Amino acid sequence: MTSPLLPVFFKMQGRPCLLVGAGKVALEKLNVLLDCGASIRVVAPVVLPEIEQLADAGRITLIKRDYLSSDIDNFTFIIAATSDAGLNHLVYADALARGRLVNVVDDPDYCDFYFGSIVRRGALQVAISTTGKSPAFAQQLKQEIDAALPADTASWLEQLGELRRHVNQTIAPGPARVSLLRELARREACDPSTCPCRALA
Repeated sequence: MTSPLLPVFFKMQGRPCLLVGAGKVALEKLNVLLDCGASIRVVAPVVLPEIEQLADAGRITLIKRDYLSSDIDNFTFIIAATSDAGLNHLVYADALARGRLVNVVDDPDYCDFYFGSIVRRGALQVAISTTGKSPAFAQQLKQEIDAALPADTASWLEQLGELRRHVNQTIAPGPARVSLLRELARREACDPSTCPCRALA
């Protein structure tokens, strides 16, 4: 039995990532990384037009040639997304030898980390992983969670963040603060006319 995964959220803004491959699967991962603000280099001899356009727009660095083992130097995150399993496994071996984190797309045994199914509502992120057992189930669960979250969750969470800052500035650390923060986290407690924070104004 393998150990459970450590669920973490990395700050990817400006972090260098290498993507080996430039087909449809690579494009999917590329868009996820771009959404997170990563600094991405793509290496592939054949490139989808959509990826070419991202390079032309200056959003990624594109190198149109075959992969070299030295390509992973200076990169922390490596993603292998080619249609050649042998090449993907070579990228994995090169990354492993250098102590880098690597993901071989759709090949769970050759991954240090996985791309989960993600539900986003502003600052709220819910990430779902089946450790590669069933991405289809993860997608299904994503849809269910997405449908269950109220449409105003993002704006409500921003208001909740403001209230939390106000509480932390107004009430000393202790049970009273903890109790109020927990009450505020209940959506029904944050109606403007009944919000417990009105007493702090």
